[in-house]
Amino acid sequence: MKTLPHFAPRQLLNKVPEITIYFWLIKIMATTVGETAADFLILNLNLGLTIASSVVGALLLIALIVQIRAKRYVPSIYWLAVVLISIVGTLITDNLVDNFGVNLETTTILFGLVLAATFMAWYASEKTLSIHTIYTRKRELFYWTAILFTFALGTAAGDLAAEGLQLGYATSALIFAGMIALVTLGYFMFKANAILSFWIAYILTRPFGASCGDWLAQPTSNGGLGLGTVTTSALFLTVIISLVAYLSNTNIKERL
Repeated sequence: MKTLPHFAPRQLLNKVPEITIYFWLIKIMATTVGETAADFLILNLNLGLTIASSVVGALLLIALIVQIRAKRYVPSIYWLAVVLISIVGTLITDNLVDNFGVNLETTTILFGLVLAATFMAWYASEKTLSIHTIYTRKRELFYWTAILFTFALGTAAGDLAAEGLQLGYATSALIFAGMIALVTLGYFMFKANAILSFWIAYILTRPFGASCGDWLAQPTSNGGLGLGTVTTSALFLTVIISLVAYLSNTNIKERL
């Protein structure tokens, strides 16, 4: 009975899912969809950057309002917001680069600084960056702000590596995968700080997923496999929907 007050708020009210293998799988796939879906809206549907950004931005705003008003974590609502914020993060970076002529080096540094400022403001206000205590509106707003900038930063860093430094999509994906592996090793083998490890891995999964998405979707002449944005987006969205449906039905609670 003594432990009930300690655990009840996180289990019943926390608005963020437990960090399981399913969390990371869906997150990586959401980052891939963010990259390919943005290209699909801009190129295949010919919406252009401005209209695509406006449409997806409006959808994201609606999804976040529903998410924030929810009383608990609901897989379908939460992951819809993540997929949309992934697309918006990509479009923000693309707008800066393509519409305003800001180079990838500058956008990477800019979003890195903005993300750092977000974390500093979050910690100064709440004294923690843990995602296991997202049960107040203020903390949730900090959380989603940080998530947005991780996606924007990851898009810029991924494009910088693959295109700016001309490493190619496959090589970039392998480099970011190696960095994620090092963070994982540090956490499990050397007991690195859990919160720091989480956020570093979260940031790195964005350029990893974006590089994978471009590698799959881009034509072979650009160093990709030529699957196209439609096939790639549909494939990963199908997997995301299947995993979210599974989590909704099983209500998995275990953490890694």
